[in-house]
Amino acid sequence: MRAIIQRAKDASVTVDGIVTGRIENGVVVLLGVTHDDTADDVDFIVRKLIHLRIFSDENDKMNLSLMDVGGGVLSISQFTLYADTKKGRRPSYQQAAHPEQAESLYEQFNDTIRASGVDVATGIFGAMMDVRFTNDGPVTITLDSKEQKKG
Repeated sequence: MRAIIQRAKDASVTVDGIVTGRIENGVVVLLGVTHDDTADDVDFIVRKLIHLRIFSDENDKMNLSLMDVGGGVLSISQFTLYADTKKGRRPSYQQAAHPEQAESLYEQFNDTIRASGVDVATGIFGAMMDVRFTNDGPVTITLDSKEQKKG
């Protein structure tokens, strides 16, 4: 499982001209799911996400987590995080999970974050979405559950 986490002052997602999700302060998460991801991958990414110290404290040091600042999550499913660009010019998405598996784990990801007390706004799984946000910092972090398990 891969997640691109972007600290945001504000963010929204629109589908067919309708805003389906919006946050004011928190993070935008682009989440990619691969074939062998499980609930353990969800738990790892969520635990890291909500406790990452990427928000500034009173001394302007990145010392506070999403939980500390009461921030929200704008969660966007993004199969293109598993694009393989090694051959040719057209990416292959063979490593992305099939939609049924990906949607199930994506929903589990959102539910697990909500269970921790963090507000979650979302787009619509599989839809064409317009995502707008103000990247704060900018701060952008990549998490990969497989890379973390190696270490």
